[in-house]
Amino acid sequence: MTTPDPADVVVLVDDRGQPTGTAPRAEVHTADTPLHLAFSCYLFDDEGRVLVTRRALTKRSWPGVWTNSFCGHPRPGESFREAVERYADHELGVRVFALSSLLPDFRYRAVDASGVVENEICPVFTARVVGTTEPNPDEVAEHRWVAFEDLRAAVTAAPWAFSPWMVDQLRVVGRPAPPSWVARRRAGWPRAEGAG
Repeated sequence: MTTPDPADVVVLVDDRGQPTGTAPRAEVHTADTPLHLAFSCYLFDDEGRVLVTRRALTKRSWPGVWTNSFCGHPRPGESFREAVERYADHELGVRVFALSSLLPDFRYRAVDASGVVENEICPVFTARVVGTTEPNPDEVAEHRWVAFEDLRAAVTAAPWAFSPWMVDQLRVVGRPAPPSWVARRRAGWPRAEGAG
């Protein structure tokens, strides 16, 4: 049996997003999950396609569900940029660049079929990917590069097949697909201020 990494904790926050303490990541998600800090990231390739991933079947919550490229939890004192880079490497074996803030104030609460609750202040980012993805099988069962409009159509047709946070994020982003996600490719994908 492996000993949990003492640094692998999540940041607990109040309703204003201010830190109130920490909790072990492996223990925080229960039927009474406290509000904590997280992030979601959508990766784009040179063709403007977005990477979607299917959560590993061994995941405690939402196993086998399709979702955005990856999600994670920043550790105490870690910037969102550092957390995104750490998770991109761990879950997908890639480096990222051109990190951009898409939904800085996104917050949600959702309950899995098993009763596990997600309760997060979860800023949403986009980024470009460097290299070929090599998903960690402990995290990712499958992955696909898809056109954003195809993803939106699939989520609209069958929201139950996707993570509730991604369904909510795509609703908030607006209709039709934000032109900046496609235009960013042609404009050189500039870095956004405050994404770090």
